[in-house]
Amino acid sequence: MSRTRTRTLRIDRIACTGQGLCAELLPELIGLDEWGYPVLEDTTVPDRLRAHARRAVAACPVLALHTDDDRT
Repeated sequence: MSRTRTRTLRIDRIACTGQGLCAELLPELIGLDEWGYPVLEDTTVPDRLRAHARRAVAACPVLALHTDDDRT
């Protein structure tokens, strides 16, 4: 039985200060609400966007954006 890994995004809403850098770096998956806080369009990160997701996570000034590997 083979297992695949799915990468998902999550936001620590308490840590987030709404600077919007994540939405600039990963607009395919992250939008902004009317106050400038991130809204995830989809929590699953497609393979083609994994490098962009890693870059957005690393660039978050308050470390509020995270990726997790789920095994399915």
